[in-house]
Amino acid sequence: MIFSKNLTFSEDQEITANTASTNVVDLGAPGTVQGATTALTRDIGPGRPLNLLIQVTETFDNLTSLKVSIQVDDNDSFSSAKTVQEVDVTLASLAAGYKFPVNYVPHGTDERYLRLYYTVTGTTPGAGKVTAGITHGAQTS
Repeated sequence: MIFSKNLTFSEDQEITANTASTNVVDLGAPGTVQGATTALTRDIGPGRPLNLLIQVTETFDNLTSLKVSIQVDDNDSFSSAKTVQEVDVTLASLAAGYKFPVNYVPHGTDERYLRLYYTVTGTTPGAGKVTAGITHGAQTS
């Protein structure tokens, strides 16, 4: 799997509590068509799918489940974050190599900044890491 540093959310990020991904992707300000008075609207979800990989790189322990939310916002502090998709996975599945069932950047990804947010349910894990990002292609095995 090939990741660009600019499109990586988490690189072996240890998840021991509720936390945002280490990195935020800046999609840039939308441009304005010549002669128009307002900028173009954005939603990078429709069209040709952008591959998204969220993979466990170290087996989790203790927790009941881990929820991963894909969030967007108009500012990089995410003070008014909007969740466009989320998936909740139980501990039994959170072994090294597990890929979350989110394959593409979803519809509704319509603001400038994009990140992941990890929510731990149950006991605080003592182990567990995730690597995640937008990739050029998805490895199938």
